[in-house]
Amino acid sequence: MPAEPLSQKEIEDRLRELPGWSQEGDRIARTYRLGNHFAATALVVHVAQIQEELNHHSDLTLGYNTVNLTVNTHDAGGAVTASDFALAQRVEAVARSHGAS
Repeated sequence: MPAEPLSQKEIEDRLRELPGWSQEGDRIARTYRLGNHFAATALVVHVAQIQEELNHHSDLTLGYNTVNLTVNTHDAGGAVTASDFALAQRVEAVARSHGAS
């Protein structure tokens, strides 16, 4: 059973609970800044682990000291769903332990 897309209002309401996250077209997105490349790489590995646990994957880009995530739900035709916010909340919960801002 495919996930149900969230309404624009639901997306906006949920984004208010996730500082730093924004809507970019049909996705939610966040860029984290870290102290150095090693810290950014460690966050990417941690995010990959979370994505495997949830069986829900974002587009994840590693820069020198940045990590960028964009996520939507392919099973919902590329719309934003509750699964995207579940992933975002899990990433937020671990990002600070890596020194991300």
